[in-house]
Amino acid sequence: MTVHRPHHPARTHSRRRRTALYAASLLCCSALLATLPGGASAAPAPAPAPGPAAVVFADEFDGPAGSAVDGSKWQLETGDNVNNHERQYYTGGNSNAALDGQGNLVITARKENPGNYQCWYGTCEYTSARLNTAGKFSAAYGHVEARIKVPRGQGMWPAFWMLGDDFGNVGWPQSGEIDIMENVGFEPGTVHGTLHGPGYSGAEGIGAGYTLPDGAAFADDFHTFAVDWAPDSITWSVDGNVFQRRTPADLGGKEWVFNKPFFLILNLAVGGFWPGDPDGSTPFPSQLVIDYVRVTTND
Repeated sequence: MTVHRPHHPARTHSRRRRTALYAASLLCCSALLATLPGGASAAPAPAPAPGPAAVVFADEFDGPAGSAVDGSKWQLETGDNVNNHERQYYTGGNSNAALDGQGNLVITARKENPGNYQCWYGTCEYTSARLNTAGKFSAAYGHVEARIKVPRGQGMWPAFWMLGDDFGNVGWPQSGEIDIMENVGFEPGTVHGTLHGPGYSGAEGIGAGYTLPDGAAFADDFHTFAVDWAPDSITWSVDGNVFQRRTPADLGGKEWVFNKPFFLILNLAVGGFWPGDPDGSTPFPSQLVIDYVRVTTND
């Protein structure tokens, strides 16, 4: 997602991908599938065994129905996003982000505005939620994974992504952005994974899409979205199926800004340049359901 600055403390870093300069453009998706490094000598030395995986962050979203998210792990951003021309206002508390009592976090987008929130286009038409771990958790490298069921419908734009921990100092896109999963409602069977950085941001981001077989839609069930992140390498997968690997060689000489700590973001946007606005076919309320978020390392 393109970054915006919410009406919230400066540490609540922002979210999505497309800026106002990148109207309805989709990602510059290369169709490259991941090619894992190969080649070995006739008698290679045995590789050192990786250490046991250590869980450095986990939220299973267990708790009573209606509870707010764990404030020791997440903060909620508030405000609108003019950069992407999104239509929602992100609220705090548990109004639009709450546990369901069954081990899930539910982010709900509603076609309502009981707080009379004001957006870039006037009185806001929708509310939703966006949360991040800035100032609470960040990490450099590891396996970053979430099990998620996305909503369906024109104008829906769910995402699971990361921003560089130095965002508040260097701004976007110098901070870097790793989009682990984005889906737009008019592509019900496809998700996108993308890198944004200096010289390759917005519609010029470096990424690829993954499409489910047999016409299936991501809203039909939960799916696991992940990146395996190491120095100078990021690999994306859906349900364990690798669909993209990126290294500095993919940037055409531009700066690789992903060898540093990043924090996590979850949100459900409504409308915007990329997905387009909701229409009469879009169901409301609309829900993004997250079973868990986990980060593991071998350090």
